[in-house]
Amino acid sequence: MCSDHRASPNRAGVHADHLQGGTMGKLNEKVAFITGAGRGQGRAHAVRLAEEGADIIAVDVCKNVDSIEYDLASPDDLDETARQVESLGSKVVPVVADVRDREALVSAASQGVSALGGIDIVCANAGICIMKPWDETTDEIWRDQIDVILTGTWNTLKATVPHLLNRGGGSVIITASVAGARGNPFLSAYGAAKHGVIGLSKTMANELGMHNIRVNCISPNGVNTGLLDGLGGFDELMAKDPHFAPMFTNALPVEVVEPRDISETVLYLASDESRFTTGHNLLIDMGNLLR
Repeated sequence: MCSDHRASPNRAGVHADHLQGGTMGKLNEKVAFITGAGRGQGRAHAVRLAEEGADIIAVDVCKNVDSIEYDLASPDDLDETARQVESLGSKVVPVVADVRDREALVSAASQGVSALGGIDIVCANAGICIMKPWDETTDEIWRDQIDVILTGTWNTLKATVPHLLNRGGGSVIITASVAGARGNPFLSAYGAAKHGVIGLSKTMANELGMHNIRVNCISPNGVNTGLLDGLGGFDELMAKDPHFAPMFTNALPVEVVEPRDISETVLYLASDESRFTTGHNLLIDMGNLLR
């Protein structure tokens, strides 16, 4: 079911309702390609963009990664994302694909374009996280995080940017992290990968700007998703090294935000409201980097 091409039959009716009400969605007639769409931030982004009229190509690996100590999204999770998008009157193409597999992403993009006509927005969102001291970070833990986060983002861009070029422009939104802005302890592989995607986004913003393609990052701090399970053992690590604790303290009296809070920034970057914004890393960190 995850790989089915499905389209809601009442999409035209939804557009008519928008017109009768005197309003139009910010993303009508746009198509968004989203990785890690099975749950968490990816699902929230898919739903929020669909609320504004976008059709969605929802991609997720739908299986666990051996080095990760928590469950990733399942096929049922991806189907639930598709159900929520369809309930809004948007079309959806759910595809099971691993961002570490370039050809699988190329195929996912082709399937989506065949069904929906093109790609205008890319959310390179897929990610994993394991919190370990450097001397407990195995080669497998290092490799999996670099492969999913950094190489996975590169693969996503290689698979989708040609379709943005065919549309005459578009917006690429990469999920980075506050861990990509400084050296957060116990996140060596994760932090290295997130630093990498921020650097990649700036390079791609320069190269693609002449083609009217904007490339930006968003850097959340704590978000209430399954990825937080990768921070298991945090309290024990802080007890062992309490001098690190201030680095994890926010200026605002909030420890974590909800995925939809991040989706509002994704919507801004996906819409024409940010048409002159490129090469930026937008912080959604509750003031963490002020400390």
